[in-house]
Amino acid sequence: MLRKRIIFALIYSDGNFMQSRNFRLQKVGNLHWLEKNYKFQNIAFALDELIVLNASKGEKNMPEFASTVSKLVNDVFIPISAGGGIRKMEDADLLFKSGADKIVLNSLLVENPDMVKEIIKNYGSQSVVACIDCKLRDDNYEIFIKDGSLKIDYELKEYVAYLELLGVGEIYLNSIDKDGTGFGYDQSLIETVNRITSLPLIIAGGAGNESHLAHGLKIENVSAVATANLFNFIGNGLPNARNLIIASNENIANWNVSNYNG
Repeated sequence: MLRKRIIFALIYSDGNFMQSRNFRLQKVGNLHWLEKNYKFQNIAFALDELIVLNASKGEKNMPEFASTVSKLVNDVFIPISAGGGIRKMEDADLLFKSGADKIVLNSLLVENPDMVKEIIKNYGSQSVVACIDCKLRDDNYEIFIKDGSLKIDYELKEYVAYLELLGVGEIYLNSIDKDGTGFGYDQSLIETVNRITSLPLIIAGGAGNESHLAHGLKIENVSAVATANLFNFIGNGLPNARNLIIASNENIANWNVSNYNG
């Protein structure tokens, strides 16, 4: 059985890292701020993966974003997934060459499925994560692309089946309603998707403390829990989360995180 993972998601926009609340962004700091406050060289052992998402508005500067990914890779010896603004094969190539182990796709899944298939052909399904951004309305989950600004005309069940046919390796399931609230994951959304697919799920949107991460990992079919909450997990929050999950006997890599000096 594959081990489960703790993922820290970083929201990037035009050279800075952001705090997101229901997809409304607030600037927090640049790469220097991130390194100063999170000391990734020290806390990387508390994580299994980083996800870096480019939420820059308008035309995204892919070379600049790829350069940021490359700088993160230099300091963090864990897998990194990167996405946001991928429109063509050259964008995917650039991120992989900059050190990304996987790419995260959202708008491209709808706008150019042939390109998605070409990326999967070149890099393998295990290297492609499909991001589903969902919002609850009238007891139904609506799906959005383009940084949460455009609703697409897919039912959730239909869209997940479509992603399976494309051949993606994993789903990053994100609740816009829960995003940045710190109130916990959208259990109903996760259960809904669990009933219609066996693809591994990374769940995101709502984690505000260690118990949310621990609870999320106990949900069937959830392969990883992600948090993008820069404030709630500053200091020793991430090492504490891993210790709690290890103590609960969850199927997660068990190594010593007691030497963290936050």
